[in-house]
Amino acid sequence: MVHIGTVVISAIKAATGLVGGGKFLFLPTFLGALLYYNYDLYDPENRPINERNLYKEYDFIVIGGGSAGAVVANRLTEVPEWNTLLLEAGGHETELTDVPVLSLYLHGSKFDWKYKTQPQSTACGAMIDRRCRWTRGKVIGGSSVLNTMLYVRGNRRDYDNWAAMGNYGWDYESVLPYFKKSEDQRNPYLAKDTRHHATGGYLTVQDSPWNTPLGPAFLQAGEEMGYDIRDINGEKQTGYAFYQFTMRRGYRCSTAKAFLNPIRLRRNLHTALWSHVTRILIDPATKRAYGVEFIRDGKKQTVLAKREVILSAGAINSPQLLMLSGVGPALHLAEKGIPVIHDSPGVGQNLMDHIAVGGLVFLLDQPISLVIGRIFNIHASIRYAVLGDGPLTSSVGLETVAFITTKYGNVTDDWPDIEFMLTSSSTVSDGGTQCKKAHGLRQDFYDEYLGDITNRDVFGVFPMILRPKSRGYLKLRSKNPLQYPLLYHNYLTDPDDVRVLREGVKAGIALAETEAMKRFGARFHDRPVPGCKKFTLWTDDYWDCVIRQYTMTIYHMSGTAKMGPETDPGAVVDSQLRVYGVQGLRVIDASIMPVITSGNINAPVIMIGEKGADMIKGYWRGVDYAAAENRKRRRRRRRRALAAKYNFQAPTRPARFDARLRNETGC
Repeated sequence: MVHIGTVVISAIKAATGLVGGGKFLFLPTFLGALLYYNYDLYDPENRPINERNLYKEYDFIVIGGGSAGAVVANRLTEVPEWNTLLLEAGGHETELTDVPVLSLYLHGSKFDWKYKTQPQSTACGAMIDRRCRWTRGKVIGGSSVLNTMLYVRGNRRDYDNWAAMGNYGWDYESVLPYFKKSEDQRNPYLAKDTRHHATGGYLTVQDSPWNTPLGPAFLQAGEEMGYDIRDINGEKQTGYAFYQFTMRRGYRCSTAKAFLNPIRLRRNLHTALWSHVTRILIDPATKRAYGVEFIRDGKKQTVLAKREVILSAGAINSPQLLMLSGVGPALHLAEKGIPVIHDSPGVGQNLMDHIAVGGLVFLLDQPISLVIGRIFNIHASIRYAVLGDGPLTSSVGLETVAFITTKYGNVTDDWPDIEFMLTSSSTVSDGGTQCKKAHGLRQDFYDEYLGDITNRDVFGVFPMILRPKSRGYLKLRSKNPLQYPLLYHNYLTDPDDVRVLREGVKAGIALAETEAMKRFGARFHDRPVPGCKKFTLWTDDYWDCVIRQYTMTIYHMSGTAKMGPETDPGAVVDSQLRVYGVQGLRVIDASIMPVITSGNINAPVIMIGEKGADMIKGYWRGVDYAAAENRKRRRRRRRRALAAKYNFQAPTRPARFDARLRNETGC
């Protein structure tokens, strides 16, 4: 057992490296209390074991230990006869990654791939060099370690639409059991709805232990505007609700904690951390995936797969690895000097993301919001460490969610086109430091538009478009696997996306005019947005400009290895998630989404992991069963032949027959 003092010291060093000193001088006390009261949780021996001595061959190799990969590794190793290797480019989680309010401080850290998009004129005008920052998790647990833990399944029509596109078995009724399979719903009122929720799964889902007075006020405002308060993961989606979180007793419940920590001692699971996969090995003659190459400790290594390679590296890394391995658009691969195994034009295309409008800030007259400088203190730290409660359990102020339909949608369909992320904080709530950095905002933009309200009591409304029509793409920079791909977001290239977001902005401003919000003195921060002053304030042209200036990614990259029928020229995988043109290779992550779901996508990605693992089990158990039956048939034929040869009675009891045969003939 590792001595607790050693763990405390290493935790403090990690914290200092992550967020620096200065105003975080409370951290030693905080981490000391955290580890004292939760040592069983933070004991390094309870984390996934980083296996140093790997086999030469495994039944399955899973690339990526993120939101889907962790699920797949867990479910495959439920079969004791199958050996599985999980390869993850990053390392372990730390004590600070568990603290919900610190999630933005993980952006740009060692846990982040730190991707940036290529400059484009259509969006992200307020960002440095017009480049959006795409945070992706480089850590066991993937982006579930860096995200805001929002558990949103999407709309039933999303999945029915997938099925209508030719992806049979992906309709809502077919995927609902896989959402429930993972879920351990801790809200007893929601858990009563056994049609839509379940308890006892690996993934803990709960309400936030702590809210500001703004949380219930948002709900009241929604009622004033004619919306119902509902379970947005239940029968209907339209309406207002408190967010549900992948949180356990106030701590982050990543997929590593949920799906990997409990099975760390399974003998048929090997986890290799800090292992950067560079290529999937595919036989060019048989077109079968038979292993992977990866770099670990600065050395290139190879490991073989007896049955399948499963690609769960995410919507950026999965298509990148496919192309590096010779599966992708033939002309592009030829340009980069990569031998083409299979021409798959859809690899890296169909890139989707949810975007929101930043900068909708509303000032308050009362000290009731989440101001970072006010909540970081010893009292809050001890409360969090001992009780798993208090302001440090806040997911950067995200408290309430609303799903609404603009005039461009059909209200009767219960298929909203805008999600409001309603927060008791905003970009200015941390003193203009980490949030600005995470969003990649230029300093001059921040100073002119938000500088004078820094650290003030505010709330934020972030209108997010749910089904964007714009599609981006990615391509290789070179055939060097260590070079990042070129990312083109293509945000707002479809004018319908601008129109829907514009209506979302107007509805967000109207929310602040309700009596529920006015009682706190709510008023819109109406300073003209830099870059948009040439337009008349509050006109459609002005709002269109604002949308293109402060364009916020919600980090929901998806669709770059699209699932679809064989008749779809852009499809990369079939409805069983098998890569077209290559045997023994599947993609199981957000890449396979043919159309992005209506809401935050972590829950759907976990569902994809569950369903994908079941597909693999079903296929190989069938193969194993067939092989076993073939072996039995061969043994029966052999017994009959030997019985005839040695004039024995036909075998009715094989074991007794085999024993007699050995005794009398030596066979």
